[in-house]
Amino acid sequence: MTAMTALSQGSELTLGHWLLIGLFLLLLILVLILFKFVNLWIQAVATRTKIGLVQLVGMWLRKVNPAVIVRGMISANQAGIPIETRQLEAHFLAGGNVPRVVASLIAADRASLGLDFRQAAAIDLAGRDVLDAVQTSVTPKVIDCPDQGKVAAMAKNGIQVLAKARVTVRTNIKRLVGGATEATIIARVGEGIVSTIGSSNSHKDVLENPDRISKTVLAKGLDAGTAFEILSIDIADVDIGDNIGARLQADQAEADKRVAQAAAESRRAMAVAAEQENIAEIAANRAKLVLAEAEVPRAMADAFRAGNLGIMDYQRLRNLESDTRMRGQIAAAEEAHLQDKKQHPGQG
Repeated sequence: MTAMTALSQGSELTLGHWLLIGLFLLLLILVLILFKFVNLWIQAVATRTKIGLVQLVGMWLRKVNPAVIVRGMISANQAGIPIETRQLEAHFLAGGNVPRVVASLIAADRASLGLDFRQAAAIDLAGRDVLDAVQTSVTPKVIDCPDQGKVAAMAKNGIQVLAKARVTVRTNIKRLVGGATEATIIARVGEGIVSTIGSSNSHKDVLENPDRISKTVLAKGLDAGTAFEILSIDIADVDIGDNIGARLQADQAEADKRVAQAAAESRRAMAVAAEQENIAEIAANRAKLVLAEAEVPRAMADAFRAGNLGIMDYQRLRNLESDTRMRGQIAAAEEAHLQDKKQHPGQG
């Protein structure tokens, strides 16, 4: 009986010890977790920022970086910007850049731009650099148009003019979400430069009054629908390029020459074909002549038989043929002699 009582008391002590050990471990884990955020809590308390240890643990459990939220709240609190912790947590969970949003709010407040947290968060989540936008609103930036090289355009007299502009812009916070970017500004300014130069009667007009380009382009309101407000457009450089008009005229003359050559070649081919047809026709006529000449002896024989042709008539006909042949030979010799004198005028 005594042994069983002692064994029962030993079991109770062992269970109590286990409970104490478990409570001690749980308390140790809680202390370690709290100790992890003590430094951040002390920073918040020292700056009179209302963030408790429980809130820091809750951030950790919600997969929010407590250090980012605490530093953002401290910066906003020190600058007098009213922001709630849940706003920064929501922006962090949405994938936003909390430090740059807070920095932009502080910069906008110092510049009296009237930027609130909802606008700044929307700009940041839209993929824009909200801090850079605020800085550009305060300090305008210069955009080169184009980024590299120059805009090429041709005046009415055919001379190419090369121009480069510098556009001074300021960010329009209200149109930043959904507004066009710098690329649109560059494209519109380039189009305005081309149209202004193209409407000039001569390249000399552009060289004499380069500010005419900037005035014309600026008057078109090119910043409509963009995230910027154009303050000024200055022509940084103007240069003369090639004589495009002369080149086009030369190309047109070359094309006309080729067309004329093609037409002449066509006419030559037609002439050659007509010559060949004439040669063929001459050959056919010569064959007919030979056939007709072959009929002459037969006709003469028939005339002798019929008594229509006498010996004296036949003799006179032969004499006439001989005389005609002799005249032809003499004429051919004379023609050959004249041709030889034309080819060799120095020879006797």
